[in-house]
Amino acid sequence: MKLRAYAIALVALLATGFALAQFGGGRRDHYNDFDGVPSRNGVPDWEVKPHMPDDLFTFVRIRYSSGGGGRRRGGGWRTDYPDSDLNFSYRLQELSSIEVDPDGKILDLTDPELFDYPFIYMIEPGAIWLSDEERVALRRYLENGGFLMVDDFWGDQEWEGFMSEFRQVFPDRDLDRELQELPLEHPIFHCVFDLKEKPQVPAINNAIRGRDQGITWEQYKTGARDVSYKALFDDQGRMMCIICFNTDLGDGWEREGENEWYFREFSEKKSYPMGINIVFYALTH
Repeated sequence: MKLRAYAIALVALLATGFALAQFGGGRRDHYNDFDGVPSRNGVPDWEVKPHMPDDLFTFVRIRYSSGGGGRRRGGGWRTDYPDSDLNFSYRLQELSSIEVDPDGKILDLTDPELFDYPFIYMIEPGAIWLSDEERVALRRYLENGGFLMVDDFWGDQEWEGFMSEFRQVFPDRDLDRELQELPLEHPIFHCVFDLKEKPQVPAINNAIRGRDQGITWEQYKTGARDVSYKALFDDQGRMMCIICFNTDLGDGWEREGENEWYFREFSEKKSYPMGINIVFYALTH
């Protein structure tokens, strides 16, 4: 797999005394930004060091179809875009010595560029649909050193929607058995930020509605109460994929500037630490 030579000095992360300053405003829609550089909407920009053009970490979002066959049908893949991608990239740049692309990227699974990037992100895949070519490309990517993070889907119905497609990526494997629930003791929960629980992050409106009752899950979906982090490993024991289920880390990144309580309780304590841990683990294993 063609991977860029990343300068992974993530051990310099401020893993203790972690504190962020809030920025940003209300939620915005950016559906015209998919084929170009997204507007930053108050997220700070930065210059990439000219001597390190190939040593960047780029947050790559995967574009896929949903709700049935057909290219780009459905909009699940674009949830939280671009603010979540921009904010997360900024925080990773801010809190580490790794060089980060300020804009991120959107790719199809069949794009030849996919193999230039060791980390890809897929969001809200409860109704995902992939073509045969995309299934082959995703499996090839994962088995040749790539890492997939899946985020933001809730409940039994969305789990089965995702799994019915993911099983077709690996038709010769028993994924229902091979997907492993990661125990809290696993290094991915401690490698940079030492998390005391598996973080469940609700979307901001659900968080505010459930604040007084301590409800952090989507109540109207069966099977959505318990947060889960499952992983798929290759034949050598390398984690290829982490599936963040019954949690919405991306909303913690996207909506950090909208509510002080939500920012402090979920963005700062859970979404960013877990996301940074996942990136660190993916790039160092």
